[in-house]
Amino acid sequence: MSGAREQFGSRIGFILAAAGSAVGIGNLVGFPVGAAKNGGGAFLLMYAIFVFAICLPVMLAEMSVGRKAKKDPLGAYRILGGNSTGWKLAGWLSIITPFMIAVFYMVITIWILGYLAEVFMGNLDALANPEMFGQFINSPSIFGYMAAVIGIVYLILQGGVKEGIEKAAKLLMPSLFLMLLLLVIFVLTQDNAMAGVKFYLIPDFSKITAEVVNGALSQAFFSLSLGMGIMITYGSYIDNRSDVPGSAKLVAITDTAVAFTAGLMILPAIFSFNPQTDPSQLSESSIGMIFTFLPKIFLALQATIGYMGASIVAGIFFLLVFFAAITSLVSIFEVPVAALMSEKDVNRKPALMILGVLLIVLACMCAMSFGYNDFFTSFTSYAGTQKSFFDIVFDVFYETILPLNGLLICIFVIYRWKKHNFNEALDEGAPHYKGSFFEKYVDISVGTFIPVILFVIFVNTVALKYFGVSLFG
Repeated sequence: MSGAREQFGSRIGFILAAAGSAVGIGNLVGFPVGAAKNGGGAFLLMYAIFVFAICLPVMLAEMSVGRKAKKDPLGAYRILGGNSTGWKLAGWLSIITPFMIAVFYMVITIWILGYLAEVFMGNLDALANPEMFGQFINSPSIFGYMAAVIGIVYLILQGGVKEGIEKAAKLLMPSLFLMLLLLVIFVLTQDNAMAGVKFYLIPDFSKITAEVVNGALSQAFFSLSLGMGIMITYGSYIDNRSDVPGSAKLVAITDTAVAFTAGLMILPAIFSFNPQTDPSQLSESSIGMIFTFLPKIFLALQATIGYMGASIVAGIFFLLVFFAAITSLVSIFEVPVAALMSEKDVNRKPALMILGVLLIVLACMCAMSFGYNDFFTSFTSYAGTQKSFFDIVFDVFYETILPLNGLLICIFVIYRWKKHNFNEALDEGAPHYKGSFFEKYVDISVGTFIPVILFVIFVNTVALKYFGVSLFG
C-alpha cells in the first residue's frame, strides 16, 4: 500500500525543493547566453516581465490543482475533471512528459559529472581541447557515470518527500547559491570584467524582434519547470494552511535571481578571460557553452592564478552545475514515481525500481545518439534535417509539449474545474491574497491572454520544428 500522502516538513523546504526543480542548466548557462545574444538588459527586462506576468499565474494554477486533489497530475485531472476521458489524457501527457524529459536530462547530467571528474583529476587542459567533448560522449566511461547519477537520484528519492527531496534541497540549494556567489565575486574582480557587466545590464532595444520576445517567454516558461507536472506534484505535498501564492512568488523570485546572478558570472567571465569575444557569435546551445567554450575560458585563467587555481575555479563551476542538474532531475523524476505510487498503489522503492530500469534503457539509447551507435544517431529526419533519438526526445517533449501542457492547465482550472473553485483554493491559507489586485490579475490572465500566448508558442514550435516554417517570418 502506498499509504497516506507525504508532505513537506516546512515551507522553506517546499520553496527550496520547488526552486531546485526550476533552477537548472537553463538558468546557469542558457539564460546568460540568451541575454548576451539578444540585447543584454532588454532581454533581462522581458524575461522578468514574462516570469511574473505569465509564468507565475500558470504556476499558481498547477500548485492549486495539486494541493486540492492531493494527487499527481494524472490523479488530479481525473478527480477534479470528473473522470472525463479528455482530461485523463491530459493527465497522462503530464506524466509521460516529465519522464521523457528526465531521459535526456539524465544524459546531460552524466556529461557534467564526467567533466567534473576530469577537472578533479587535473585534466582541465584536455577538456579545453575542442575535440574532447565528441570523444568523451562516445566513450564507454559515460555508462559508469550514468550508474553514479542513477545512484545519487535513487538515494535522494528513496528517502521520500521529507527525508529525501526536502533534505537534499536544504543541502544542495544553499550550497549552489554560495558557490554561485563566490564565482561571481571572483569573476568581478578580474580585469575587463566590468565590460561584461555593462554589456549585460545596459539594454540594446534595437535587437528586440518577435523571435527574441518568443525566446524570452519560452526561457521563462521552461525555467520555472512549468508544464512538467512538477508543481502539481509538489503542490500535492503541501497542506491546506500553506500560502500558495506567497510560496509561488518566492520560487519565481529565487529562480529569476539565480538566472540573473549566473549572468553576472558568465558574461563578465567571457569578457575578462577573452576580451576579443563577440557575444553575437556565442553558441545558441547551453551544451556548447558548458562543454566546449567555458573550459577554454577557465584554462585561460592559468596565466594569472596558475593551473591549479584555474582547475579549482573550473571544479567549483562544474560542481555548481551538477548540483543544479541533480535537483532538477530529482524533481522531474518524482512526477512519474508519485503517479505510479498513487494510481497503482505501489510503494516508493518498487516504483523507483520499475521506472528506474525504463529510464536507464531510454537514457542509454539517448547517450548512444551522438555517433556511438549509427541506428540511434540517424534515427529519423524531419524539416529537412537528420535527427537522432536524443533530438526527437528533446524536440517532442521539451520544446513542443511543455507549452501545450501549460495551455491545458489554464483551460482546465478556468473552464473545467471552474474559476470560483480555483480562486477559493488559492484563498485558502493566504489571507492577504483574497480581494487583492494580484488575485484579480491571476483570475483574468489565466482565463484570457495567457492561454492565447501559450497556444501561439505551441503552434509556432510545431511549424518551426517539424515543417521548417516560423509564424514570425
